[in-house]
Amino acid sequence: MITNDDYALYSLVRMKKKHPCSSRSDLFKVIRLGMDIKLECQGCKGIITLLRNDFNSKVKEVIKK
Repeated sequence: MITNDDYALYSLVRMKKKHPCSSRSDLFKVIRLGMDIKLECQGCKGIITLLRNDFNSKVKEVIKK
């Protein structure tokens, strides 16, 4: 399981599920950290918001910190 120390602002992360956009990308960039985390899809540049606990359980790996 990923902890809060494994990622930082502008980290590139791979999620367990793909984004339902046309590119079906599973790579996201962390663009906001706080109680919730905003992620930018690297395929369509769409933005999603997850609670920190949900994000920690749904992230597969941190590619670049």
